[in-house]
Amino acid sequence: MRSDNHDFPGIVISALRGGSGKTILSIGIIAALKDGGKKVTPFKKGPDYIDAGWLGLAAGQPCYNLDTFLLDIPTVKHSFYTHAAQSEISIIEGNRGLYDGIDTEGTTSTAETSKLLSLPVILCLDCTKTTRTMAAAVLGCKNFDPEVDIKGVVLNRVAGSRHETILRTNIEYHCGIPVVGSVPKLRSHDFPERHMGLVPTHEHEWATNSINAAAQIAKNHIDLDTIVQIANQAAAKVKPDLHQITLSGKLPLLKNKNKTSRSKQVKIGIFRDSAFQFYYPENLEALSEAGSELVYISPLEDQRMPEDIDGVYVGGGFPETHARELSQNVTFREGLKALAEKGFPIYAECGGLMYMGKKLILEDESYDMTGILPIIFGFSKKPQGHGYTIIAVDKENPFFKPGTEIRGHEFRYSRVIEWESANVNTVFEMKRGTGIQGKRDGISYKRVLATYTHLHALGTPVWAESLIKNAINYQKER
Repeated sequence: MRSDNHDFPGIVISALRGGSGKTILSIGIIAALKDGGKKVTPFKKGPDYIDAGWLGLAAGQPCYNLDTFLLDIPTVKHSFYTHAAQSEISIIEGNRGLYDGIDTEGTTSTAETSKLLSLPVILCLDCTKTTRTMAAAVLGCKNFDPEVDIKGVVLNRVAGSRHETILRTNIEYHCGIPVVGSVPKLRSHDFPERHMGLVPTHEHEWATNSINAAAQIAKNHIDLDTIVQIANQAAAKVKPDLHQITLSGKLPLLKNKNKTSRSKQVKIGIFRDSAFQFYYPENLEALSEAGSELVYISPLEDQRMPEDIDGVYVGGGFPETHARELSQNVTFREGLKALAEKGFPIYAECGGLMYMGKKLILEDESYDMTGILPIIFGFSKKPQGHGYTIIAVDKENPFFKPGTEIRGHEFRYSRVIEWESANVNTVFEMKRGTGIQGKRDGISYKRVLATYTHLHALGTPVWAESLIKNAINYQKER
């Protein structure tokens, strides 16, 4: 722990575009450093669950999200310094290309995050079928914004020693940036799963083998000592303004993460298994800090809801890959519906929304879900909603006051096939994003609120308090 001297060693791993291999590189570096005895705190720039799950698995601790669209800048800083203080080095994986953002100023880009935290960048370069041109691309990134501190590059998908020599010589000569690693093209026997960013860790028993393989790649092909040296040099440049980043009136570096300020008032169930797995750790921490005991539940394996649960949070995931098992667990889904009719609080996101519906239709097969909401969902081959969202709450519901604006993100292939009743209403207007249907989102029924938008508790603090409040009211009524 480094709160005694306020050092914040860290690096940002970015690329020229998505699909360049930065996820495997980040996982490998984290796992290799952990194997070497270092405590690493992983972070993910961007609204991502799958990459974050792999990063957290590699580090052996949660991966936290840093995103200036979902969170304001003081909150991003507060989160980083609080969690970075618990470890010896921080690794932030960026998203998309280094300068890709939502406008011409690069707002929400990985470059913006690196400057915000005064951390250096390591560029992961997909060198497939290119040599000297890669030096021009790196030089362009270096000069595009001189305030972005690019301290090294890793060559990825290198065809051989000659290819590496040409790349290394040109980049170091023309750009003045060291090459700190060179990873060859990987074959199936070198690495068991090359598409880690597309596969949730919970769904495969080989996850640990993949982590170990990524660590070995980093040990064999990355100059880890130089990576650590770059991170340590950055620590001297990081001068956090503790007054500005303090949100609670206490220095975040002195926060005792094992101490809970409140007694546990209610029990909140969290659906967590291979069907439902997309949760920001900050959301779960927010519920705990707001006064709830978290109880993990599996609608795949548990036969019924625990009797002493006062409300549930159902995150996203892939219920469609487990539709048969979810449908066959009749006792559980019918029991949850009976609770909902009695005013049991449920907050559901994306995959959770689908589970709240009546049916899932997959390749002409129909699978019964809970039936809490009178909606039948189907699936498309292309994303039906993808990207950041801004929603305006414009109707009464049990969680958010009308007039509230919420920032989040959506990513889903499902769509509404049939809406069987007009007795449930949408309570969100989509100012940005797709939503459920007709630029509307947020289906409210009794104490149930289900939406395609994933929100972040640090960006929407009222969310955790609202779920706890509903749970307390339900507890009093039953």
